[in-house]
Amino acid sequence: MITVMGEDLIDIIVSPAGQVTSVVGGAPLNTARTLSRLGYPATFLGGVSKDAFGQRIKRQLDDDGVGYALGELMSEPTTLAIAELDHGGAATYRFMFEGTAAACLTPERAVAALDIGTEVLHVGTLALVFEPLAHATRAVVKAVSAECIVMVDPNCRPSVMQDSAMFNETLLEVLQRADIVKVSGDDLAFLWPQLSADEAARQLQRESNAVVLFTDGSQSVKVIMTSGEAVIDVPAVAVVDTVGAGDSFSGGFLAAWLKAGLGHADLGDLDAVVEASKFGIRVAGLTCQKAGAQPPFPAELGIG
Repeated sequence: MITVMGEDLIDIIVSPAGQVTSVVGGAPLNTARTLSRLGYPATFLGGVSKDAFGQRIKRQLDDDGVGYALGELMSEPTTLAIAELDHGGAATYRFMFEGTAAACLTPERAVAALDIGTEVLHVGTLALVFEPLAHATRAVVKAVSAECIVMVDPNCRPSVMQDSAMFNETLLEVLQRADIVKVSGDDLAFLWPQLSADEAARQLQRESNAVVLFTDGSQSVKVIMTSGEAVIDVPAVAVVDTVGAGDSFSGGFLAAWLKAGLGHADLGDLDAVVEASKFGIRVAGLTCQKAGAQPPFPAELGIG
């Protein structure tokens, strides 16, 4: 029982030369697709539009075996993100979000659609900043059981989160319940610009008391926990782009955690967290070798 909550959208990807392609996206949706492709079917809790883009998104969910918690498609239009790539494949995002299907999920509808047996809840990105979706996120985080693993990926987008009281309030509230927090160097620089990335990651761990997974780009993944720390090297890969890399890391981590038969009570085990992180790194590495967010299938990882 895995629920991934947040936005779905269409990524309009602009190459350094100005060429345009489009892919199904949204960080939470990418995480749900990763889990389902790896054999751990997730349910997506977010608003999908009935317009042409929304129909495309729903087909992608169906193809990857991701459940759609709300059942009915929404009348509001699909969210769009313009992802402009630099020569290294890194993306800078702008969003067309206000009044779209993803933004319009209310707390009442979200809680009603939540499976009470959910064992893992993943939240983050735009679900932390836009109303009423941000309030819906808070309500769902409150509604899950104490045994449910709550994973948070702030996935900070300065263009919409800078000086946002809604983002600050929502992030603070969900961090109080978080068991795992995945952050990038960009996230940490945004949240604590006065600190180094390592200092900021430790600050995050102290404030949340959660397992912190600091994905430091192509350098390493740093695990920071109350019980200790570890640094895991990231193998070099031929990067096409980094769209969806962090999302697929999260999905890979959770898939490995579940495959090992681990639960909420095991989150203090540093060795177990390191092993799950190593699998997340493999999953993210394969995602980076494809255009757009295309997480791998088990056969690509050499597993059954």
